[in-house]
Amino acid sequence: MSCQFPQERIKETIHFHGHSCPGLAIGIRAAELALRELNNPTDSEIVAVVETDMCGVDAIQFLTGATMGKGNLIHRDYGKMAFSFFHRKTGQGLRALLNPQSRGGMDDEMATLMRKSTQGTATEDEKKRLTALRAQLQERFMTLPLEEMFLITPLDQGIPRPPQILQSIACDHCGEKTMESRTRRFAGQALCIPCFTEVEQKI
Repeated sequence: MSCQFPQERIKETIHFHGHSCPGLAIGIRAAELALRELNNPTDSEIVAVVETDMCGVDAIQFLTGATMGKGNLIHRDYGKMAFSFFHRKTGQGLRALLNPQSRGGMDDEMATLMRKSTQGTATEDEKKRLTALRAQLQERFMTLPLEEMFLITPLDQGIPRPPQILQSIACDHCGEKTMESRTRRFAGQALCIPCFTEVEQKI
């Protein structure tokens, strides 16, 4: 089934992100899945945990209302096209992993063409082919049934704790205020992460 968000909402998402692309389409569909399965939680009830920093995260932020500033958009740098969503009030959750089959077997050709494009060696025909493939993949993502696009796992535990306001202390090296939970102890001092890295670096 095609994406159920109204076209105007999709256009607003594209405007928020800055361009339209297959990666954004993945995030749009992930947000659609989350809102459907969690019964349309408010922007303070939903928690999104993203395992990538790709374009689709902007769609998830825009369409669900989860943000880093509210503490309910959490990035885990795992390099996976996977997204977990939780409803704070009900405890219901799910993890959606992009199904490799959803890409329609276009990966190898697209990877080759993208590499050539990045290196500046792609011919005009290859550039046109890459543009056509990207448009085809984006259309595919926007029209696949959600159950075919994602491998979906229900989650009944693991919901992140609500954000807390913690004490900030001055780094003993640079003097800048740092959240206490992000400091490191070294030689009897409390150091922020950059200062700790500088003095502890073994290489």
